[in-house]
Amino acid sequence: MSLTFPYSYISCPCTDISCSEGVQDGEGDEDERTFDPRSPRANYSLYPPEHLFYCEDCHEIRCPRCTLEEIVCWYCPSCLFEVPSSMVKSEGNRCTRNCFNCPICTAPLSVSALESETGGTQGPWILTCGYCNWTSLDIGIRFEKPNNIYGQLAKIKSGSTSQKSVGSSDAPPTTDPDARFTSLKTFYTSQLSSSNPSNPLLSSPGDYSYSSPSSLARIMSLYTSLNGTKKASTKPLPMREALSVSEGLHIHDPLAETSSIEKLRTQGWESTTSPSQRGDQFHAPRFVDDVWPIPALLRTKRSKRCRICRHILVKPEAKVLSTRFRIRLVAVNYIPHISLKPLQSSSPTLPSTTNPSSNTATIDPTKALPPLRPLQFILTLKNPMFDPVKITLATPSRTPGKWGSKVTILCPQFEIGASADVWDEALSGAQNKDGSSSRDKTTTAKKGEEGTEGKQKEAEAGKVWERGRNWTSVVLEVVCAEIKAENGDGQLAEDEDVLEIPVFVRVEYEAEVGGDEGGVGKEGTERRELAYWCVLGVGRIARLGD
Repeated sequence: MSLTFPYSYISCPCTDISCSEGVQDGEGDEDERTFDPRSPRANYSLYPPEHLFYCEDCHEIRCPRCTLEEIVCWYCPSCLFEVPSSMVKSEGNRCTRNCFNCPICTAPLSVSALESETGGTQGPWILTCGYCNWTSLDIGIRFEKPNNIYGQLAKIKSGSTSQKSVGSSDAPPTTDPDARFTSLKTFYTSQLSSSNPSNPLLSSPGDYSYSSPSSLARIMSLYTSLNGTKKASTKPLPMREALSVSEGLHIHDPLAETSSIEKLRTQGWESTTSPSQRGDQFHAPRFVDDVWPIPALLRTKRSKRCRICRHILVKPEAKVLSTRFRIRLVAVNYIPHISLKPLQSSSPTLPSTTNPSSNTATIDPTKALPPLRPLQFILTLKNPMFDPVKITLATPSRTPGKWGSKVTILCPQFEIGASADVWDEALSGAQNKDGSSSRDKTTTAKKGEEGTEGKQKEAEAGKVWERGRNWTSVVLEVVCAEIKAENGDGQLAEDEDVLEIPVFVRVEYEAEVGGDEGGVGKEGTERRELAYWCVLGVGRIARLGD
């Protein structure tokens, strides 16, 4: 599998609920369990930060699995007209205007006029495909008007079906599923109305035939329903089945396949339809000559709700042409953005913090990570909120899996400033009492850290590497394990040599809380906390000797 390094995935807390149900009391604390990115459950709980949402009522991260979807509106992607919900089910979730797709290549079809003999513009109209040059003339269909193509095509279908059914008695019965369904529905509706009428007084005078059992049952029901307190239990009358083609009966004729076999022999395999073409058609045709234009499939605009508290997370505008959102609570606006990059230095080696006797290796991003040598990375967290946050990072000393690599975060606790506007920072960082601005002080501090003698900046335990307005960088030190192939052919399993580091992130901040609706309560601050697991993909570990 091709992976782009480095990457960061976030685990949704909804998987912890199912895990905690299977853990009995006394077996271990939930916070002490280490997240394993190689477990099968991790494949369904890790998401990129852009795919996650945030619930402001639960104060938790929500993934697509723990959200509910509600349809806001239906619309056609071709004509961009909104379709009422009452017509969606009756029309089969298709557009009833002039929007059709090619049955061969599924490209949009356009309405074109044929050149008439008189030279006028009015004449028969056809559907043409600009991609594969398919036209409705290939199946012998022409339209009288350039509008209401859906209605004209329905009339052509019903006309061809009626012509087949009205033909000679030796002709095979029609196989159109729409016509058969309409005939069967009409037949059984008449059977139900004659045996069990909804109201016997609403029947027509011509239906009162005292010789039929259904009429006697209607007359007796008038007296039993008035005098008797308990309704008499009556068995429904048996209904007969369809006996003719007009009632929807379809009998398979073995000789009906002779023409299809002869057509396949003469025209070859190229004349048959593909599985995708048959799936797009309602009648599943076998040959290309029997396909029909496909009405455009409708699309929907959907809103998302939290599955726990039913709070709205995402709600788009109801207008079809609008791309705005009324509500859009995405997780990237509430959780710190995590990025990882190698610590590149001008000197060939840097002293290791965990093992001073060894030296850190220079990292080449285009190559695999060398094993058994300390590697240093810069872990940067950026705060997207307008409140300062306190970050606490935790990671296991060895990564889970068959080959555990040593991981150390030199500064696991630090603070990040609020994400303010650049102009607010410029106004707040005006000239100080000594006449120097805050930007000048920052530049002077950086120069002082580097030193006048040109000494390289070294990573120290308990100190941040670099700090900005709303971001902070710390040093992450890794010692990759030595990987050995246990198979006889010397091959590793898929992505077995990928170094993935699980990091537990805890975010603490104080948010402003408004007063009560009546105005009695006072505004104040509320301490909030958010904790989640994330996985950092560093790279692939090289094997010794490669």
